[in-house]
Amino acid sequence: MTRTGGKGGKGRGKGEELMVPRAEFRSYYGRPVIKAPAWAARDIAGYFFLGGLAGAGSVLAAGAHLTGRTTTARAMKVSSLAAISLSTAALINDLGRPGRFPYMLRVLKPTSPMSVGSWLLSAYGPAAGAAALCAVTGRVPRAGAAATAAAALLGPAVATYTAVLAADTAVPAWHGAHRELPYLFAASATAAAAGMALVVAPARESGPARCAAALATLADLGATKATERRLGMVAETYREGKAGRLLRCARGLIGAGAATAALAGGKSRPAAVAGGLALLAGSACTRLGVFAAGIASAEDPVYTVVPQREAKARREAAEAGEAKGAAGA
Repeated sequence: MTRTGGKGGKGRGKGEELMVPRAEFRSYYGRPVIKAPAWAARDIAGYFFLGGLAGAGSVLAAGAHLTGRTTTARAMKVSSLAAISLSTAALINDLGRPGRFPYMLRVLKPTSPMSVGSWLLSAYGPAAGAAALCAVTGRVPRAGAAATAAAALLGPAVATYTAVLAADTAVPAWHGAHRELPYLFAASATAAAAGMALVVAPARESGPARCAAALATLADLGATKATERRLGMVAETYREGKAGRLLRCARGLIGAGAATAALAGGKSRPAAVAGGLALLAGSACTRLGVFAAGIASAEDPVYTVVPQREAKARREAAEAGEAKGAAGA
């Protein structure tokens, strides 16, 4: 690239400047650099949401079981079984053929989130089913307690492994937030489970659910802010367009649901149900918003190439600084 020289045009002194401005990024015909996932929003976002509801719900069910809140425990066990069944159905529907799910169980590959997740669902589903069956029938309580504990141990992984699955792709809005996304999904799952508990449990047993809703609200805000800081310019996809609208709705619904539950959920059954429904809707909007942000970032080539160039420039600057320091020493 042609440059101006120093004083009088001689040599290349401190005053040298670029004569040609740096070119802005363009891709061929403005087409995406990476291929956006061919996942259906209804299936995969539903799979994310329902899996989170099931996993976090099993943790709340175990807590209710241990503290003698039998109505809440039974309802949450049934809820978790229904949620994981629907979540698995949504995954199979997106795969296209039911036979593809057992095909993924041929081997266990620890480096593959999809492989680990398939085996995780296969272990969690029977545990959640046994816990719900024993709770409803009242039979073999010891086996039911063991199944409840197993589902609770696997629940956090079920609630968050989908974040690892999404972050393992090349989608900028997901991969760039691979450290923060599991925390965001955990907060969203906790909000959903707390909301379900408020809907199905009597008001006198709703204390833990109301506390979980308040914690989920704070965790959701913190995880969202941390995700946006990590992503830099790619965070625009979380604030603009369809994803931005969904995530703003999610924050409003989760905050309103937690506030309603905290202020009146312990005394008023209608208030508890209203707060619970708001929490469930907010959690669903979070999963849909994250999904929409990922698709938007994959479709715009700027979000793929510009962050990579900036990261490369930072690495080169750091290496140059280290080399200069070594030379000076």
